[in-house]
Amino acid sequence: MSTRIHASAIVDPGAQLGERVQVGPYAVIGADVQIGDDCRIDAHAIVYGPTRIGQRNHIHSHAVLGGDPQDKKFAGEHTELVIGDDNLIREFCTLNRGTGTGGGVTRVGNDNWLLAYVHVAHDCIVGNHCVFSNNAALAGHVVVGDHVILGGYTLLHQFCRIGDHAFTAMNAKINADVPPFVLVGGNYAVPRGINSEGLKRRGFDAERIRAIKRAYRLVYTSGLSLAEAKDELARVAEDAPDVADMLAFIDDSQRSLLR
Repeated sequence: MSTRIHASAIVDPGAQLGERVQVGPYAVIGADVQIGDDCRIDAHAIVYGPTRIGQRNHIHSHAVLGGDPQDKKFAGEHTELVIGDDNLIREFCTLNRGTGTGGGVTRVGNDNWLLAYVHVAHDCIVGNHCVFSNNAALAGHVVVGDHVILGGYTLLHQFCRIGDHAFTAMNAKINADVPPFVLVGGNYAVPRGINSEGLKRRGFDAERIRAIKRAYRLVYTSGLSLAEAKDELARVAEDAPDVADMLAFIDDSQRSLLR
């Protein structure tokens, strides 16, 4: 099947569309947009440039990708939105480009599901295999790891980080860093345990999960200070790579740790 563009769609001459791309009725594809092979852009969706979209992505109706960052410091400088492969972006999602002072790029990885009304603000970095449920919203400069699930209406404060395999409950309001594997919920969010069900579904065996649970207890329920907990984590991490990942995340935290 060749590329198909509906007669009512508007595609800028400067846009580059790959093979077998489908563009639906009244969709708008702006200048300096690249769309990879086998992508589908549904009716009324808008893609502004500069935006780079990989292969096999499905952009649903009324999504708006590549809009200007919602940042008063933005002065029209060249910035981008970069999206990987195999992503599902549902109705009314908004993904903004980066800012010149924030790195210049908003980036979404591969095989993510962004459900209806999700917002990804300027300079955010989203990993792979994530699910953002309806109305989840990322403020600027948020970094989300791989295999993260955000419950519906989750809100993330700017500059927060969410580690791999973390899970947020519905309506969670997050204003600090969430380590890998941790489940959080509440307004403001507090730790509620580890994402053990998600880890099982992804093939983590009992020994790995036990080590992660031990690490969680050291950080959150042992009564140790964070410095003391990190010392204990370092010992556990010698035989547990997952715990080493958690410790590295904590060491790299620039904001306070959600604790």
